[in-house]
Amino acid sequence: MEIATAMSSSFAFSSSSYLSNESSSHHVPAPNVPEPGVNLEILSLSKLSCHLERLLLDGEYDYSDAEIVVEGISVGVHRCILAARSQFFHELFKKVDGDSTSGGKPRYLMSDLVPYGGVGYEAFNVLLHYFYTGKLKPSPPEVSQCVDDACAHDACRPAINYAVELMHASATFQMKELVLLFQRRLLSFIDKALVEDVIPVFMAASHCQLGQLLPHCIERLARSDLDSVCIDKELPHEISSKIKLLRKKSLEEAGKSVEEVDLERENRMKKIHMALDSDDVELVRLHLSESNFTLDDAYALHYAVSYCDPKVVREVLALGSADLNLRNSRGYTALHVAARRRESSILTELLARGARASETTMDGRNAVSIWRSLTRPKDYNANTEQGQERNKDRICIDFLEREMSRTSMSANMSLTSPDLNMNPDDLENRVKFARLLFPAEARLAKDMANADSTSMYAGLPALKSKGSSGDLREDDLNETPSVQAESPQLRQQELRKIVEMGRLYFPHCAEVLDKFLDDDVPDALFLDKGTPEEQKIKKMRFLELKEDVQMAFNKDIQKNRSVLSSSSSFSSSPKRGAARRARRKR
Repeated sequence: MEIATAMSSSFAFSSSSYLSNESSSHHVPAPNVPEPGVNLEILSLSKLSCHLERLLLDGEYDYSDAEIVVEGISVGVHRCILAARSQFFHELFKKVDGDSTSGGKPRYLMSDLVPYGGVGYEAFNVLLHYFYTGKLKPSPPEVSQCVDDACAHDACRPAINYAVELMHASATFQMKELVLLFQRRLLSFIDKALVEDVIPVFMAASHCQLGQLLPHCIERLARSDLDSVCIDKELPHEISSKIKLLRKKSLEEAGKSVEEVDLERENRMKKIHMALDSDDVELVRLHLSESNFTLDDAYALHYAVSYCDPKVVREVLALGSADLNLRNSRGYTALHVAARRRESSILTELLARGARASETTMDGRNAVSIWRSLTRPKDYNANTEQGQERNKDRICIDFLEREMSRTSMSANMSLTSPDLNMNPDDLENRVKFARLLFPAEARLAKDMANADSTSMYAGLPALKSKGSSGDLREDDLNETPSVQAESPQLRQQELRKIVEMGRLYFPHCAEVLDKFLDDDVPDALFLDKGTPEEQKIKKMRFLELKEDVQMAFNKDIQKNRSVLSSSSSFSSSPKRGAARRARRKR
């Protein structure tokens, strides 16, 4: 610790030049010739830091003798340096070596080293740089910021999660000076963050035994408007009891009367929530039939969206008595809760049944801005290369923006068209081809259509060439004759719904697909058929089509965003910022 502290203070004078050098070159230049009067000891430490930095940045200096695997990526380390800087690694490396790789280096998994707090690749590299140089690099924006343009990134969930990662690693690796530093950083989040985002800070403080941070977290949770159901569900029992006691004491000190708990109502609510926890919607139905208590009285849909399997959410919605746009005590609709959970299947289910994406919370946030505030640029921009499936966060954010755009324009688009009278083979080919070109979007269209038994996931071999009479997919031998007779009609209905949803939410992509099918090109999907030259031509045409679809999809996104920016100016207005600050103080 003494060495680290000395190095940190000694290198303060050169931090700005270091940052500029790092961004411009992989090779770290040696310090300039000292001016008269410069402390030689400080200069020597700075030079040592630069030389050790080469071990991390310059491939020619790869003399690592161990590997630590973080998020599937192997990071080479030097055990002598880590052991000298951290008592944790000193004790670790004294033991039997970790699993050896083919090169003979011992390998350690970050998930084993820090089991209760996930440490990402970027956070570990920041710590590793500190181990080697004594300098703490700036927070990488791709993992410490969100993709909400209106956010200051001073207390959004990605910023909090990144600081929590650093805290877990610093505490585990016994870097006391870093623990103190990151504890101060987490303290700065407490009053600025949304109250639900204080919970991961509390959990980190509890695991790392941060005595200064813990009481601040508990005090913030106690004076917030977080409901008792959430407190009981997400916090340890002794903490939830302490928070309730603090709330009661605060009301008494303020001279306010403490509301008596309606025990009968609370018991009925707990019974419904317990039934949902056990995935027993039939038991929920039984509880409702025994009294005049309703799903909305228990905020059953909000609870299911927060904590239950998507299948349970669908079953609750199927009961038909839940208000989709009901607000809970904090002003959240079920769609707002779904956005915080970031579960695409629940999102589409709610929208398909009539949930309004335009609804805002009391501090002016809608489902889009909520999802954006929880998403890191690293996740939002992942897997966007040509031909790869887009990630869940990006597709759901874009999907919500399209829904907002469609609502704001009051689009009166017909869900039927002459093309939907196509024969069953063409319908099935269209859906399967859509899945091939943009699988994430096709899944959303399927979810919106509530199509569970369609064969769209049977794979490409199920595609039928025009004029062929056989289906290349295998029949389900477990189906009874009556089910087999009904299956073609049921599948056709579901495929038609999927195509309808695709036309509604992906209009430009649908136009590209129309042209492709009209050109009688579906046979090109059988890329392994024909002569080598024919296969080459098919693959080229296939890649061209992928580019056309991507351009069309981007066109849809840009159009929707331009409409949203003109009709939803509240997202960056002073009023919204003031409302958010007021909300965070609760």
